[in-house]
Amino acid sequence: MSSLTLDAADAIVDAALKQAQSAGKAVSVAVVDAGGFVVSVRRADGARPLTPDIARAKAYTAAVMQRPGKMLKKWQETQPVFFSQLSQLPGAALPIMATEGSVTIKKDGEIIGGLGIAGGTADEDQQIADEVLESLGYELEFAAWGVAGKPAAPGKDA
Repeated sequence: MSSLTLDAADAIVDAALKQAQSAGKAVSVAVVDAGGFVVSVRRADGARPLTPDIARAKAYTAAVMQRPGKMLKKWQETQPVFFSQLSQLPGAALPIMATEGSVTIKKDGEIIGGLGIAGGTADEDQQIADEVLESLGYELEFAAWGVAGKPAAPGKDA
């Protein structure tokens, strides 16, 4: 069983902040463990004040829903009431945000956490997250909903 260490979380945050800075973006980055509990959060100089909260909600979503936020978008669009109620559950620590920049951290086939990036456009946040996780050796493929073990086709929402 893998776990997400503080050192690993800090490496993800450091890489994401560096990647964002090289793209000229001031972002906040959050990493949570598989249960959605914060491991590391940082806000770059110049990032808007609300971005750390958004990044934490994105990371939380990716971890507890066990899929990247962009994979949840169609589900949210077809069942908006269900999604609005998820954040109201007694055990929900943060809102569920089905959006880009919310990426599940997976290693050796096991979900070990979530990464949230906020401060760029949706596409920029997603690109930074994907590139950083891939460069650090994390897996970016996830099974489509309801299909155990079969990855969704690249670029397709499931």
